[in-house]
Amino acid sequence: MKAVLGTVGLTFVFGISPASSQQITGTPGSPNTTTTIDGRQLPPAPPKFGGVINETAPDSKPWWPPRVVPPKGAPNVLLIMTDDSGYGVPSTFGGVIPTPSLDRIAKSGLRYTQFHSTALCSPSRAALITGRNHHSVGFGQIGEMATGYPGYDSIIGPENATIGRILSDNGYATSWFGKNHNTPSFQYSVAGPFDQWPSGMGFQYFYGFMGGESDQWTPYLFRDHTPVYPWLDKPGYNFVRDMADDAIRHIKELNASAPEKPFFVYYVPGATHDPHQPTKEWIDKISAMHLFDNGWEHLREQIFANQKRLGVVPANTQLTPWPDELPKWDSLSEIQKKIVIREADVFAAYTAYSDHEIGRVIQAVQDIGKLDNTLIIYINGDNGTSAEGTMMGTPNWMTAANGVLKLPELEYLRYYESWGSDETYPHMAVPWAWAFDTPFKWVKQIASHFGGTRQGMAISWPGHITDVGGIRTQFHHMIDIVPTILDAAGIQPPEMVDGIKQKPIEGVSVAYTFDKANANTKSKRDTQYFEMFANRGIYHDGWYACTTPPTPPWLLGTKPLPPVEQYKWELYNVADDFSQANDLAAKEPEKLQELQALFLTEAKKYQVLPLDNSVLPRLLTPRPSATAGRSIFTYEGENVGIPVGNAPSLLNRDYTITADVTILEGGSDGMITTMGGRFGGYGLYLLNGKPVFVYNMLNLKRYRWEGGIGAEDWLAGSPLAPGKHTIVFDFKYDGPGLGKGGTGVLSVDSRELSKQKVEHTIPFLMALDESLDIGMDTRTPVDSSYKLPFRFTGRIDKLTYKIGPEQLSQEDHKTMEEENAKAKD
Repeated sequence: MKAVLGTVGLTFVFGISPASSQQITGTPGSPNTTTTIDGRQLPPAPPKFGGVINETAPDSKPWWPPRVVPPKGAPNVLLIMTDDSGYGVPSTFGGVIPTPSLDRIAKSGLRYTQFHSTALCSPSRAALITGRNHHSVGFGQIGEMATGYPGYDSIIGPENATIGRILSDNGYATSWFGKNHNTPSFQYSVAGPFDQWPSGMGFQYFYGFMGGESDQWTPYLFRDHTPVYPWLDKPGYNFVRDMADDAIRHIKELNASAPEKPFFVYYVPGATHDPHQPTKEWIDKISAMHLFDNGWEHLREQIFANQKRLGVVPANTQLTPWPDELPKWDSLSEIQKKIVIREADVFAAYTAYSDHEIGRVIQAVQDIGKLDNTLIIYINGDNGTSAEGTMMGTPNWMTAANGVLKLPELEYLRYYESWGSDETYPHMAVPWAWAFDTPFKWVKQIASHFGGTRQGMAISWPGHITDVGGIRTQFHHMIDIVPTILDAAGIQPPEMVDGIKQKPIEGVSVAYTFDKANANTKSKRDTQYFEMFANRGIYHDGWYACTTPPTPPWLLGTKPLPPVEQYKWELYNVADDFSQANDLAAKEPEKLQELQALFLTEAKKYQVLPLDNSVLPRLLTPRPSATAGRSIFTYEGENVGIPVGNAPSLLNRDYTITADVTILEGGSDGMITTMGGRFGGYGLYLLNGKPVFVYNMLNLKRYRWEGGIGAEDWLAGSPLAPGKHTIVFDFKYDGPGLGKGGTGVLSVDSRELSKQKVEHTIPFLMALDESLDIGMDTRTPVDSSYKLPFRFTGRIDKLTYKIGPEQLSQEDHKTMEEENAKAKD
């Protein structure tokens, strides 16, 4: 028999009716007793033993501590957010790309037309999972540009417990699927520490990739703390589908194991961040729709008309003008139009494919009978659409990351049919990004304007939203999601976690908008600042002041930036000017000054200072590193999945790789060591028993050193005989300078087998999400002469990397770090 046996007063600060008292069920001390907690202290203090202990068990009475559960009626929560997708992308907010799953949530709940991100990936995600401004939790920028200031160190400290931790300690099953760009890159390895991994942030299960992006055919994938390689021996594998499969499996297992326990699923696919890699089925489906044949200016007009028809922009909204810096459609040749249409088709296919898989997860919740008590929050994008793909797009974004911004037309046509497949790592042309952020100006990275920060959002919660299909225009932000979830669950934010006083939650719940009577109620968020790379914005009571970006993001670093105090400011009455079309700075100087002062007040309050738009000092500032100061790296046996941040860098320097191996009777083959893969990198391996070293210059050219024993010709030479051998690849760099050539020599047992000179080397970034693999190749091959996993069939007794100092000037360092930061944002 269940009964409520005690009450303890509960203070609550939000709007959905919380449990007014502690709820205890079952007989105290019995194994099935449960209790809620007041939540002010996490974890709660252990209860005092309530049984009896005497000398013998027959004379004693056992007592079990109650199991912590959320308040009665607390919903399951499915929090979904896509990547690099602006306001005008999905059909739900006027886009031409079909997103029926987002449509479904909007039709069964509410659409929010004034919801905002921070303009960049990991800062938005930090704000989303903590309920605090991105600077407040150390994510004033991406971790790769961290500096030693509280607002910019990229560490979510213990004083900022995440929604995962809060819900977990209150009895929820918590999980995280997809992208994790909130763990410092120097902590990616299995050596940890793991306090900044999902598990350390309160998520009991994690299945996803680390970093800002990952190849969807061969992702940099972890299950909890363990690297996994599910694509091996699975032709056609794609992570977008696998991620949905794993989430569905997990939800069903939770339901089978503990059907009464509510779940919190944080579902964040890599789509539509580059590389754009949907399946061929989706590319064909979208291509057949001919959505983009009339070009980017026409696309903007079409999206804008759809937005007005749907009511997701006010009737008086103006379409902001096309910028002079971007080419107009008619200026392109017919071949160029064909190429960029293909890029947009693949991006759209990636969007539609991801939305379809999200729909499968939503359907799985319905199939187990839990949709009616599930709060679903679906956010389209963590920032505006990315304009980081160069003016013509690229089939391999690693080339752009290494400063190759223009490719021969033939290179595009070479990959036209395979665009989006595992043979490409593609991104689209800049003008498409501007079009997909309709009706606003600007794109991802630009925090001052809504093109970088305005995200479409839909929320459903059957029985609790009384205006199904409605539209909400209240001004809200990423930080408002955590308090909304806590509000719905009847859980208050903790004051102490692990004995550490918590920073207050800085967001406000949007749950007040669920009631139809509040459809037009004034927003409970009256002020919100924005800042990224010294581009600033401040919203207050319908007015918005912001700086004018001094350079567009696709030109970052190529033009000098003015001092931050000399930025031009703009002013908009966004209560009447939804798209920021009419700058009132000249007409309303007093209002502008008022908002500028308010920005500074907010900046001081939320750790935004010091403002910094510098490149060299910010990029070259010392920060934690797993490899700093090391020149010799030694390994033995098989070691795979060593992250880039823990691996020896061969960029712009001399290096020697020495492999002491034992060849078994009958001969040995396979990979000895490799970093990178199809889109850039190197590999030292045995093929048919003969040594080979391949240097892949960004998939533009491959250099190959090879040699059999006892003959000049590799084919005529003999494989290595059984026994011990020393294989050496030695490279002398023609520095100083970035991406210079050099001379490589491959030798075995002190005998030179092959020597050749290379014209250029990779200057900035050899790999984003591929790891250093020793003894096998886990990701993509550096060339087509072998098949994965190409496990070494001999024995690696010792592998030694000896690297020389970087042969770079200070200016070279500046350029290199700048390109690395752009690549990893």
